[in-house]
Amino acid sequence: MPETPPRDERLRVMPWWLVLVGLLLAALLGWLVLDWLLGEADRAAQPDTRASLRIDAIRTGLTVVAGTGGGLALLLAARRQWIGERAQRHQEAVAARDQAHRERVQAHAESVAEAAARHQDRQAEAAEHDAAERRLTELYTRAVELLGSDTAAVRLGGLYALERLGQDNPAQRQTITAVLCAYLRMPPPTDDPREDEVRRTAQRLLTRHLRADDPGHWPGVTLDLTGARLAGFDASGCTLVDADLTGAVCAGTTSFAGASVHGRLALGASFDDLVCDDLAGDAEIVLDGARVTGTASFTGATVGGALSARRAEFHRVSARGATFHRPVTLDRSRFTGSATFREAVFHGGVSVERAEFAGYAGFRRAHFADLALFRWAVFGAEAWFEGARFAGAANFGRARFLGPVSFDAATLARRPLVDQARATATGPHTWPEGTVVRRLDDEWLLLVDP
Repeated sequence: MPETPPRDERLRVMPWWLVLVGLLLAALLGWLVLDWLLGEADRAAQPDTRASLRIDAIRTGLTVVAGTGGGLALLLAARRQWIGERAQRHQEAVAARDQAHRERVQAHAESVAEAAARHQDRQAEAAEHDAAERRLTELYTRAVELLGSDTAAVRLGGLYALERLGQDNPAQRQTITAVLCAYLRMPPPTDDPREDEVRRTAQRLLTRHLRADDPGHWPGVTLDLTGARLAGFDASGCTLVDADLTGAVCAGTTSFAGASVHGRLALGASFDDLVCDDLAGDAEIVLDGARVTGTASFTGATVGGALSARRAEFHRVSARGATFHRPVTLDRSRFTGSATFREAVFHGGVSVERAEFAGYAGFRRAHFADLALFRWAVFGAEAWFEGARFAGAANFGRARFLGPVSFDAATLARRPLVDQARATATGPHTWPEGTVVRRLDDEWLLLVDP
């Protein structure tokens, strides 16, 4: 807290008459003392004694007068000393107040100067930011205008201009990625044979910046390629967060081999070939409604999230040695060629209800750690479960086996439920121990629960 200044008392001037009264009182006192002593001296009987006493009386009276005057002089001197000290204190207080005032004025001036400097700095920063934003907007607008050119070479220049803009401005990378994805979503012109190269370049620019080992890695960007037309889309080794290819048409080989996937990977698209070998991550993978006319490969993949492929259509599937940590759903999917899940591990259960396997269905040495549902599934050719391990319940209720079936060396924690499943009577079959098989006619066998 600031120091409280001393209280200023008003100084009163001593009137001249007060000094005169003091002198008169001193003279009166001396006269009274002299008169009294002279009276006492006159009482002496001897003239010599009387004269001596009168002289002493006069001397004593003068001494009293002098002493009284001296006392008054001391009082006046003390007053002068007090006034001097008071004046000194007043001067010091005034000087202290002046110094404090000067310091406050100086501090205020410094504060104003500092505020003005900060304001100027903010104005300079704002001006610099506005200039940078204007320049960035101009570059962005110019690059996007290049993408709309009728000339393929100009469009390529627009793609590389956008890439450089994103490389130099990390805050714009998601926007630029969205622009590249939007370009791939637009229908390609039919009268420009060089457009394929432009679109392949756009794909390469996207995937190059999604590889963590690339110096130009753009972390955290998402891909929205819904309905896009892609050719040879190669995202192998990429780190993908929330990539969406729903409804896309993917010609050639689409590769996610060795990719690290997080969030949600939506692959409900049309593929010639889909490669997800050694894919890893905790992403939910959605293949609902997907169409793969060639091969869909998940060999060695480690899928940490749920995998859903409802009503999907595959020609050939290979998931040899794949590991699925969450539930896998293949309900109502169709496999027109072979489907291999050899040595695959299903930690979170698997549902293959009403799925159709037109060709070979192989689950050799597969491990089902949880519930395995194959109800109403149709196996059109060989169905091999040799050496498979069922740690949870297995249900093949109402399934149909149109070719040979083998559960040779399979281990089941409990007897599987078959509930009116059927199998051809002509093929060689090896059923789990305890399975009750009845012949319906010359063509069909009926499996029933005991």
